[in-house]
Amino acid sequence: MVSALFYARTGTSWWLFTALFLLPDLSMLGYLGGPKLGARIYNAIHSYVTPGTLVAMAMLLKSPGLLPYAFVWILHIGVDRMLGYGLKYPQGFGWTHLGRLGRAKRADATS
Repeated sequence: MVSALFYARTGTSWWLFTALFLLPDLSMLGYLGGPKLGARIYNAIHSYVTPGTLVAMAMLLKSPGLLPYAFVWILHIGVDRMLGYGLKYPQGFGWTHLGRLGRAKRADATS
């Protein structure tokens, strides 16, 4: 993924990369408030809008210290999409814009 190459070019520690990579998945805690709230929080964090805005701000403000955070965030979203974890629908975690996940998908296939 290109964002990992961009991250490497920043010269930032790979320990920071490791610490930040799974951080967006904490948004799944929103599902403790129900599937509708969980989907909203998960989708807000797993959208390219915010990290893209962070990249734009870093460039406009000439603040390259923001770039590593944005690149890790973008990479996380890309890896999630590659693994089939898309943006969520309020029906539940397994309902995504990329199709059904896991057991729900297998149940659909047998029906």
